[in-house]
Amino acid sequence: MATSPSIIVACSENRVIGRAGKLPWRIAEDWEYFKAKTARSTVIVGRIGFESWKSILDDGRQAIVITHDQSLARTGVRVATSLRSALDLAKAEARATFICGGQRIFEEAINLPAVQRLFLTLVHATVEGDRYFPEWRQAFPRVIQKRDSADENFRYTFYECARAGC
Repeated sequence: MATSPSIIVACSENRVIGRAGKLPWRIAEDWEYFKAKTARSTVIVGRIGFESWKSILDDGRQAIVITHDQSLARTGVRVATSLRSALDLAKAEARATFICGGQRIFEEAINLPAVQRLFLTLVHATVEGDRYFPEWRQAFPRVIQKRDSADENFRYTFYECARAGC
């Protein structure tokens, strides 16, 4: 039986998640964490994220891309036209499901009670960007795990958060 879907994201203090279709930072530890956490899982991602994530199917991942472009479907990649239909497709899988963005998908997912966990890398910086993660603190108030870290450019904190009562 599949577990409840989770959100996984890295954002800055001002909630930026992207700039011009790319991440506004390169943090090796966060990328390794993300790859390890999503290995052998189903990942739900928007078209832009899918097209920029060249290694999406590495490490046994299955992808569900939210788009109207059916030409993106192939082995290991399914297409859904909405987050709800993507979650329905993922429900049949006996694997963890991670919602990986982008902005509009996160805005919808954060309000879905079925999404029980948030895996957040909070980059302790204010950066310029054009894509944002919604305010999460009210939706996921309970901190289950927290680990601080840093590289030569940024300080950041890895959080696992849950909805109240979970």
